[in-house]
Amino acid sequence: MTTGSDTHGGAPKKALVSACLLGRDCTYKAGNNRDSVLLEELQRRGYKAVPFCPEEHGGLPTPRPAADLTASAREVLAGRGRVLTHGGEDVTAEFLAGAQGAVRQCQAEGIQLAFLKERSPSCGCAATHVDGALVEGPGVTAQALRDAGVECEGVEGRR
Repeated sequence: MTTGSDTHGGAPKKALVSACLLGRDCTYKAGNNRDSVLLEELQRRGYKAVPFCPEEHGGLPTPRPAADLTASAREVLAGRGRVLTHGGEDVTAEFLAGAQGAVRQCQAEGIQLAFLKERSPSCGCAATHVDGALVEGPGVTAQALRDAGVECEGVEGRR
């Protein structure tokens, strides 16, 4: 991808991007959600994509069981909610580790913008899955990034 540069000495602007949106086979089903419209938008706006998969970063395998939050992402981050696979396995620690890793990555690279896979229990920005239902609100990683001052934009993928 061609990168642009900002006004800070010609260094490329960077955006954290859900790796699946860039074509990496890291979804829970081991597929991807490559989004060519997003790739074109990143190039047009002069951003270098920094791929990140919170679930893999947190230690979960690919493929992996689907998971839902038991409460809002804010509650999960505060220790008052969990993330459970559809089989009942608690994967909260892995989701929290992934979210913390995303925040650290953004802080280390000066990233202020993230493009994240919508409806994911990690990356959803406007909607995520809680107790088997799609609800308004962010996923765990999106909430952690917002709390750290990173702007998050949800992307559906597969365009």
